[in-house]
Order: sequence, then C-alpha cells, then structure tokens
Amino acid sequence: MTEFVVAMENRPGRLASLTEALGAAGVNIEALTAYGYDSEATVRLITSDQSGTERVLDEAGLRYEERTVLTVHLPHRPGELARLTRSLADAGVNIDALYVLKTSADGIELALSVDQPETALPHLQVLG
Repeated sequence: MTEFVVAMENRPGRLASLTEALGAAGVNIEALTAYGYDSEATVRLITSDQSGTERVLDEAGLRYEERTVLTVHLPHRPGELARLTRSLADAGVNIDALYVLKTSADGIELALSVDQPETALPHLQVLG
C-alpha cells in the first residue's frame, strides 16, 4: 500500500480541487489527513489507484512523495493501540503517520507509515 504526501498551498479550494481531480479520474480515497500551517499545507492520502493518483498529482503540478505503508488489524480492546505503539517504540521505529482504514465489530484496521518498515513488520505480524 502506498501513501502520498502532498505539499500544497494552504488556501480555500486547494483540497477541493485535489479531491475533485481524483474523483474525476476514478481514484477512490481510502484514507486522508490534511493540515495547514501558515501558507503551506500537507495532505497525506492513501488511494485505490497508485498510478492514477500519480497522474493526477503530476497533472496538477503538485510536489509529492510516495511512501510504503504497512497495515495491521487490532481487536477492539482497551490498550491495543498502546501495545502496538510501545512495541514499535521499543524497537526504535518512528511512526510518521497512522491512519484508520476501517472499523468493524471485531476490530480496527490501521495503516502506518514508519521510518523502518523492515524492522516494524515482525512487530505488526505478532500483534495483528
């Protein structure tokens, strides 16, 4: 799974334009977070179509990075996210972004962007 980290201007309509372009290209947004600071904004998103997203971002002239994200399914129990984050921290893995992909009666599916995917993966497999 791929995460796109997009840099854009922090002004009215920029996020609307991006999401409209993705929709027009038939790209479904699986997860998204956006935040602005002064005149700059960062949008982090996971989509259903990597090449379609690349095309949209390139055509819009936006700067972006692509990063691999890992997924894990955790049960709905108090402390499960704490257990996951502590396990990664103890292994020296930094979490750059964490997304909720979906929730259900039996648990929650998360996507994580981390600085050391190879180190993180065994910890996710044990917990998931």
